[in-house]
Amino acid sequence: MSAPPRVLTVAGSDSGGGAGIQADLKTMLALGVHGMSVLTAVTAQNSLGVQGAWGLPVDAVRAQYRSVVDDIGVQAVKTGMLSSAELVETVADLIAGTDAPAVVDPVGVSKHGDPLLAASALDSVRTRLLPVATVATPNLDEVARLTDVRVASEPDMRRAAEAVLAFGPRWVVIKGGHLPGDAVDLLTDGSEEHWLRAPRHDNRHTHGTGCTLASAIASELAKGRSVPDAVKAAKAYVTGAIAEGFALGAGIGPVNHAWNLN
Repeated sequence: MSAPPRVLTVAGSDSGGGAGIQADLKTMLALGVHGMSVLTAVTAQNSLGVQGAWGLPVDAVRAQYRSVVDDIGVQAVKTGMLSSAELVETVADLIAGTDAPAVVDPVGVSKHGDPLLAASALDSVRTRLLPVATVATPNLDEVARLTDVRVASEPDMRRAAEAVLAFGPRWVVIKGGHLPGDAVDLLTDGSEEHWLRAPRHDNRHTHGTGCTLASAIASELAKGRSVPDAVKAAKAYVTGAIAEGFALGAGIGPVNHAWNLN
């Protein structure tokens, strides 16, 4: 039997299993690709929030990446929590030297509002990481931190996309999940536009949605799909996972990564 497509996630660990590396690997398994991981940070995290976070040394991150890519190879890379400027720049350099599409989720804060990216690292995300991204997937809070564009309605999403694309990614998905109404995302490369709509599910258990979407996009790119087709498939997958999200602990539970396998 031949090996399935291989996807590498470069992200932090969520001890509660709802987001981060754990969500990435679950998503990859559910979508039929082989997931591999480069751990960038360890968090003490549960349904109520992030109680602590400890970044790994840059040398450890670089060694993990080279170990996987140089032996096993990858068809796509996805990034998540990169807490420091030094780490952002190291990962950007590694991606630039890898012949595979890269999905950059510029994680700034957790679902509960806990900071996961140092303010001093924002410029490195803008100037080093976004330029090597095939697809960037910021939510509205991350757009505001990166560009100072505040999105209050769908028309604002175009301005946000233009501002993010100015930093160099080939495509951007502006995630409009925080707006009222249907869950609307805008995918664009500056000339081609795709508005992706899905019904909003009345379910507060949405921990891990951003990680899940980015990992799903990377998984579909690894299968050889075009960016628009990959993002559309990923949107459908994460919409189903949100609909089946379940309570866990006393706070916000995770999406159900196995919903499509049931």
